[in-house]
Amino acid sequence: MRQDLATLDHLQPLIAEVEKPVEPWASQVAFLVQLPGIGVLSAMILLSAIGVISRFPSAKKLVGYSGLGASVHDSGQTHRTGGITKQGRKEVRSTMVEAAWVAVETSPYWKARFERLAMRLGRNKALVAIARKLLVVVWHVLSEQVADRHADPERVAFKLMDWSWKLGAENRGGQNTVTFIRCGLNRLKMGESLETISRSSRTFRLPSAETLVTAASNVTG
Repeated sequence: MRQDLATLDHLQPLIAEVEKPVEPWASQVAFLVQLPGIGVLSAMILLSAIGVISRFPSAKKLVGYSGLGASVHDSGQTHRTGGITKQGRKEVRSTMVEAAWVAVETSPYWKARFERLAMRLGRNKALVAIARKLLVVVWHVLSEQVADRHADPERVAFKLMDWSWKLGAENRGGQNTVTFIRCGLNRLKMGESLETISRSSRTFRLPSAETLVTAASNVTG
C-alpha cells in the first residue's frame, strides 16, 4: 500500500502537467464531437495535433498538414494527381479515416456521398476521400465556431454525456451532467427543442435552453 501511495504521489504532478495544456482546448471538444465518427478521445487527439486552428489559414492547409491531400506529379507537359501524400501528422490521418468509417455507417448524408464516390473510385479510395472531406468540415467548425448543418442533436447530446462522465464532477465547473449537455448544445446552437435523452433504462431530462441563457444573463447583468 505504501508503494502504491508513493507511485500515486509521483504520478500526480505528471498527470497535472499533461492535463494543463489540454484545458484551453476543452471548450472546442463540442465542435468536434458533433461530427459523426468523432468521439471525445478522437477529438482530443485532433486538437492536440492541430493546436490553434488559426495556424491554418485554409482547409487545404490543414488537409496538407494531415497528409490526406492528393500528391501531384509534374513532368514536362504532363500534370497528374496520385494517391494521398501521407506526409504529415499520422495521428490526424488515422483518426480521420476511422471517423470516416463510422460516418459512412451511421450518417445518411455521408453514406450517400460515400456510395457515389465508391462507384467511381472504389471503396478504399472513396473512404479516404470522405476522411479528407470530414477534415475540411473540422476546419470550418473550428474556424467559424459553428454547428455542422448535418449534425444530429440527440447523437451530439450522447457524446456530450460521455464527455461529462469522463471529466467527472470536479472538472465540470460545478455543473451536473444534464446542465453540461445543455451548455454544450447551446454552444453549438442546436437541440433547443430536445427535452430528454434516454440511455439503457434511464431517461435524462435536460434543462431548457432558455433557462440557461436567462441564468447566464442574470449572472453577467
